[in-house]
Amino acid sequence: MLLASLSSQVFAQSTKVTGTIKDAETGDPIVSATVMLKSKKAATTTDALGLFSISAVAGDVLVISNVGFQTLEVPVDLTAPMTIQLKATNRQLGEVVVVGYGTRKRSDITGAVASVPKTRLSQLPVTNVLHAIEGSVAGVNITQNSNVPGSSASVLVRGQNTITAGTGPFIVVDGVPFSKTGSVTNDINPNDIASIEILKDASATAIYGVNGANGVILITTKRGTTGKPVIKYNAYMGLDNLAHILDPSSPEAYVKKYADWWKQVNPTSTQTNVLPTQFERANYAAGKKVDWLDEVLQQGIMQDHNLSISGGSKDFRYYVSGDFMKQQGAVKGYQYKRANLRANLDATITDYLTIGTTISYTNNNYDGGRANFYLATAMSPYGSLYDANGNYAIYPMYEELLYKNPLSGLNNDRTDRSNNLIGNGYAEIKFGGALQGLKYRFNAGYTFVTTRYGYYEGRSFDNQLGTANVSSSETNNWVAENILTYTKDFGMHHLDFTGLYSAQQRNYFTYGANATGFINDELSYNRLEAGATQTSSSYRDKYSLNSMMARVNYTYDGRYLLTATIRRDGSSVMGGNTSKYGNFPSVAVGWNITREKFMQSQKVVDNLKLRSSYGMAGNEAISVYGTITTAGTVRFPFGGNSTIGVLASNLGNGNLHWESAKTLNVGLDFAVLKNRINGTLDYYSTQTSDLLLRRNLPIITGYGSILDNLGKTANRGIELMLNADVISKKDFKWQASVNFATNKNKIVDLYGDGKDDIGNRWFIGKPIGIIWDYKMVGVWQEGEDASQWDPGAKPGDLKFADINGDKKITADDRTVLGQTAPKWTGGITNTFHYKNFHLNIFIQTFQGALRNNVTLTYADEAGRMNIPAETGYWTAENKSNTRPSLRYTNPRGYGYASDNSYTRLKDVTLSYVFPQSALDRMKLAAMTLYVSGRNLYTFTNWVGWDPEFNYSFRGSGDWTNNYPQTRTIVFGVNVSLR
Repeated sequence: MLLASLSSQVFAQSTKVTGTIKDAETGDPIVSATVMLKSKKAATTTDALGLFSISAVAGDVLVISNVGFQTLEVPVDLTAPMTIQLKATNRQLGEVVVVGYGTRKRSDITGAVASVPKTRLSQLPVTNVLHAIEGSVAGVNITQNSNVPGSSASVLVRGQNTITAGTGPFIVVDGVPFSKTGSVTNDINPNDIASIEILKDASATAIYGVNGANGVILITTKRGTTGKPVIKYNAYMGLDNLAHILDPSSPEAYVKKYADWWKQVNPTSTQTNVLPTQFERANYAAGKKVDWLDEVLQQGIMQDHNLSISGGSKDFRYYVSGDFMKQQGAVKGYQYKRANLRANLDATITDYLTIGTTISYTNNNYDGGRANFYLATAMSPYGSLYDANGNYAIYPMYEELLYKNPLSGLNNDRTDRSNNLIGNGYAEIKFGGALQGLKYRFNAGYTFVTTRYGYYEGRSFDNQLGTANVSSSETNNWVAENILTYTKDFGMHHLDFTGLYSAQQRNYFTYGANATGFINDELSYNRLEAGATQTSSSYRDKYSLNSMMARVNYTYDGRYLLTATIRRDGSSVMGGNTSKYGNFPSVAVGWNITREKFMQSQKVVDNLKLRSSYGMAGNEAISVYGTITTAGTVRFPFGGNSTIGVLASNLGNGNLHWESAKTLNVGLDFAVLKNRINGTLDYYSTQTSDLLLRRNLPIITGYGSILDNLGKTANRGIELMLNADVISKKDFKWQASVNFATNKNKIVDLYGDGKDDIGNRWFIGKPIGIIWDYKMVGVWQEGEDASQWDPGAKPGDLKFADINGDKKITADDRTVLGQTAPKWTGGITNTFHYKNFHLNIFIQTFQGALRNNVTLTYADEAGRMNIPAETGYWTAENKSNTRPSLRYTNPRGYGYASDNSYTRLKDVTLSYVFPQSALDRMKLAAMTLYVSGRNLYTFTNWVGWDPEFNYSFRGSGDWTNNYPQTRTIVFGVNVSLR
């Protein structure tokens, strides 16, 4: 009896069972899946890597369940770690979403959180992660203002809430702040990204407090999973060319244009020269022509190579990758190279302690002298490309000195590089016993960013003295976060709590030096002391942020959801007369209607969740030291010597604090017809107060203005995202995804007096960004009398509307013509699967916006430059009613506002996934071949290079870097080795 009893106790002794829960279709780990012993009430949940650990005895059965997946019963295996796969029923509900300082199941989310489709993160030829997001998420407007290789994009989440402050969202990578560290989005390798979530409403963004008013983008990079090493090589290479060419006038049309210009400017004189300049006339006589666009353009080439190794055991997991990207621009001299290394490591030290680290290094290289694309479009076809010595002629249309050779910039020395080293680490402790469900996590991050710039231009650029400048900067940023989480299930109640205390500090230093007056160009910018005149400058600042946050999530029976959050931030940039701290609360509720008993008998609606939130987020919107009074330096002669003096610069305001944005959001998540159609619908309304605006001061104070908390704005909109399995057969599937967003903002108040600010074009009751200008109604024709309406106007001049009815055209006739932000945006993705072939087509649209069109204005240079063949001009013979004469110099500064709406065939990707039989023969784990095209065609009425990007007139903006939209076609391969 005694022996039998001892034997029974030995065999019944519990053993720790470990394993991984994965998605049967994708192989991804399933987070927060419930693992329960069938014979007991003991249970646990999987961690962020899908791992679980539970004590069991021989013969026990595990019951694994998760929202959106079939429940599975599996006998325990006491001999080795288990790998268990669950089949999805409604993948969207079971999807685990990063929500900031943690994760939640999609079914339990109460805020407005959107996930970027993972197909956007692979097989697309983009150098910047923001370009992959463009157009794919409702309410997120990403504009590519420049197409220069290595350029980023501007991002607006749910429109514009502020007038003068920054509007970009706050970016967090792997739980650690990325924005405000000196990093740029080019430092993120798209191949390393596992998921991207965008937090849009106050409930979701309030946890980031003073950084949350403009939305938050959460980027999670790939990490290792248990299993044997997986080696992946992804590469693509392709061609880059202009997507649309705005052809300049032909040589014959250019000659005629000069004759027409002469006739309009000198109506009583006879034209004596066929062309205006000496070089042009000589080349015309000799029959020499230059195609300037052809000279500055080249075959753009883009290539990317990425190698990664991932894997690990239950105690140690790793993901290591290296990437090299190289882009040769379609315009000569433009190039971009990026090298990136990353190592993500996770180690389970004990049952209660897990540690990990993320280390990444990025080098960005934008070196090289550049051709000037704008000058190439304006140059005479009869100009001289080379001089008598075979060098680039500095002034191809000599004696015209306004337009330099567009290729002469290639002779300039230019170095432009940056390095970013990021090191993050964490330690996580899980408590047991009476503290089961309690976890403490410590995150620490350090970012070190350096930049280096050097530039020299000399005699070949017609700088007879030579000019050199060099600059360098260094940014050190550290962040430390203490995170306490507690999760508890009791009966049908689920409760989790997150608490945070964090500190962040950024130190920035930059210096620069300039020199001019070199005896020759041999030393470039390498010996500034060789210049006759040198100047130097330097600057340093420090920024600090302390934060506390508490969040509670409560769920009852999976039906009723509650999230309450409060964050308290203390920022060093706030005014000295304030506490420097502010509180940002939010609350959200949700109702999973389909889990109610009265919904169980119907078979049409698979998911229906109503959610609502209200809360407040902030926007610092103040530069470092922007609240204090500062002085600048000025050099002036005194007593025969050059002396440094002090000059009033900025008048401080110690009472300044952040802008506050209060947002109401109401949303509906739904799925019908056995989940064949699912989507989300959201309505939001944001009221932003205490806007930071500059208030004018009497000049007697010595200052022109002071920054103050004054204005108010209102912003509201509707967002819709819809997904559908249109056809689902054995060999053929058609899936469609649609997103739509409309947004309206307006200025509610400015300075408290109810008055508009005409100088800044801010009007109460109107959108923040508007076009305020004259309203063009035609062109004055011969025989029309303009003397009463617009004295001085001549035939061929623009005709404007008399808005105020005083029968004359004055500045008072300017009016609001439209808004610069789109009235609505959208995108549609169609994905077709036929056996192993997959075709993805993405179309993007941008509607209802106006933009001033510099392509249509020539100022006083129409007789000196070539013009686009498409724009044309007025003559007495053609009687154009849309274009002015060549004589017209646009004295009122009319901006030629034009509708820049467009619909673009943004991406098309055709891929082939090799079947297992072929992979076995090649001894590979997986292989995909694809061809992908980007910016393939644009439907628009815009007259110009592209309706999306900024194009500047000579001498304004970044005109030397005008770079049109390009069309890219690449061929790629993704290979996984066994």
